[in-house]
Amino acid sequence: MSFDTTEHNRQRNCFDGVESVWLFGYGSLIYKVDFPFLDQRPATIEGWARRFWQGSHDHRGTPDAPGRVVTLIEAPNVCCKGMAYRVSPDVFAHLDVREKNGYLRFVTPMIFADGTREDGLVYIATEDNAAFLGPADDADIARQIAASEGPSGRNLDYLLSLATALRALGDDDPHVFALEGYLR
Repeated sequence: MSFDTTEHNRQRNCFDGVESVWLFGYGSLIYKVDFPFLDQRPATIEGWARRFWQGSHDHRGTPDAPGRVVTLIEAPNVCCKGMAYRVSPDVFAHLDVREKNGYLRFVTPMIFADGTREDGLVYIATEDNAAFLGPADDADIARQIAASEGPSGRNLDYLLSLATALRALGDDDPHVFALEGYLR
């Protein structure tokens, strides 16, 4: 799969007759909310772990020196906390461009703090996309993050903003906080 998934995402989900849909954010969508939303609630998804395994050629790095941003990796018995936004379908015109670097939209069940459940959409960069970097030693990932910068700014700022946002949600993400520990 190529880097740019914009058109692929536009063909993935049909929103005919749909007034709103839930969107689950687990990375920059938690702290950089540059889109209108109708409602916002902390949520959790089960069976997924957040990992800095996706290359960023368009935001936090360059084609020659990609940064690292988060994606979700299947992980039984693991929960990923994030923020859910109820949005109108027209918001995806913007988000599909923002999340174009290898991310595809998938449907996922979400659990809200009060125990209610709703299906929502989530952007996941799967292993078969051209920008996927995969696992590496935490120290190596931290070094790459520290050295990377792109049109959206320093990769380090992405990591630190995410760590701050996760703390505000009451999340204890060992992967994110281990990387932060290398760079603080």
